[in-house]
Amino acid sequence: MSFEAPPPPGEAYYTTNSGLPLADPQATLRVGDKLQGPLLLRDINLLEIISHVTHERIPERLVHAKGAGAYGEFEVTHDISEFTSADFLSKVGKKTKLFSRLSTVAGGRGSADTVRDTRGFAFKLYTEKGNLDWLFFSEPVFPIRDGGKFPSFVHCQKGVPQNNLFSSSAFWDFFDHNSEAFHALMMIFSDRGTPKSYQNSEIFGLNTYKFTKTDGSFWYVKVHMKPKAGVANFTREEATRIAGEDPDFMSRSLFNAIAAKDFPVWDVYVQIIPPQEAQTYKVNIFDPTKVISQADYPLIPFGKITLNENPTNFFSEVEGVSFSPTAIVPGWDVTADPILQTRLFAYGSAARYRLGVNFYQSAVNRSLYGYNPTKRDGAGNIDNLGSLPNYIPGDQQHKKIITVKQYEQAAHEQWVGTVTYFDSKVTDDDYVQPRVFWKMLEKADPPGQQERLVGNVAASLSKADAPIRQATYDIFTKIDADLGIRIKKETEALAGQLGAGAHTSSLVTHHYLL
Repeated sequence: MSFEAPPPPGEAYYTTNSGLPLADPQATLRVGDKLQGPLLLRDINLLEIISHVTHERIPERLVHAKGAGAYGEFEVTHDISEFTSADFLSKVGKKTKLFSRLSTVAGGRGSADTVRDTRGFAFKLYTEKGNLDWLFFSEPVFPIRDGGKFPSFVHCQKGVPQNNLFSSSAFWDFFDHNSEAFHALMMIFSDRGTPKSYQNSEIFGLNTYKFTKTDGSFWYVKVHMKPKAGVANFTREEATRIAGEDPDFMSRSLFNAIAAKDFPVWDVYVQIIPPQEAQTYKVNIFDPTKVISQADYPLIPFGKITLNENPTNFFSEVEGVSFSPTAIVPGWDVTADPILQTRLFAYGSAARYRLGVNFYQSAVNRSLYGYNPTKRDGAGNIDNLGSLPNYIPGDQQHKKIITVKQYEQAAHEQWVGTVTYFDSKVTDDDYVQPRVFWKMLEKADPPGQQERLVGNVAASLSKADAPIRQATYDIFTKIDADLGIRIKKETEALAGQLGAGAHTSSLVTHHYLL
């Protein structure tokens, strides 16, 4: 029996959970043939439908709660087999089906699409050697590089404990004390923090990964994607207006574009860093708050992604999909990137909380082939392998899989040392790339991007307490003296308009994302 669609017209009828036919599925059993008659506990259908509707929501994602989804394909456009043995990259023209979830990051499930925020772009590639999950972003850098800061990083963007209202003071206070984040913050508060659509967003792998080969060699890689539709962004005023007029603007735009066969396409590129160069490169390639210069390691094209099919059921597919950087395939591997290492645990843990221990068995998450008889039972189990043993006996017959040689061990991957707690420290080097980004905006197209960044920061920072505002000016001044002066001038002007009483409490109710 299939529950994908109702029976043909004329053959459908309504039932209880157990299959009991119902003459009228919306009638309620009561005493007396009047509206005021008391309802009876023995009304099986009413008990079932009310019990179901009050239990039909699952926990929303802590981050990336608001999102859209689509099916599509990855196609190899250029030969890069000299760098990787990945089967899905083995020949030009090869196509791999995928599912993608596109989202904002900080807001809740009911938040607006056009808020100022990073966008998440997750792709599940159903390769012949297993599922490969790419969990990418609309910015090339991340605000933190120490996994231990992740809970505070998330909480400072949510509501405060007393009243669940967003606090500009809490937001800026956290980042003032973790100013390695200002490179990412400047990008988010620039035009690129409010893209016109998912289709108009650049996509970045953010973390450093590996291409690997069966001979044991490997290369470090950074993935980039450029939209065929071109990059286009809203101003703060436009994004705020649209957030009120249509909170689902970007989700609707994506769905309608695919329905009209105006398929979103991204060209996919990779930066390839030889492992012997990684240790001596001018920046730490495992630091996600830094970019790797394209002048040093140019973009190499190798594929394109096309989204060409809308989901048929939002809950089962868009809400039910799960992504994790632990979903890798031969030819692609993780690295010592500390935020990537943290994500290896976080995503799987979140999926088990939201969807249950058997999340990987659902149709949208299932790989083309998967088998491990020790993974049994649990809520939501779809395929429990019948009567097969739930252990692996020593003499069990199974196909021998040829494994790759141990990767060449670059000096920085020989893990010998004293176990220690480590928390990175901010240095002057952390202000170099933000300074370059600020100078780049001066000549960027469309013009006026420096002015808009200053205005966007001021609109948020003006709601924070005065001491926090001053601490923020000090950091922007370290990046660039003129930047610090301009942000202070515009912020204080706005703060003065709001009135002195607006800054006496840290529980400010303005959300920075707008």
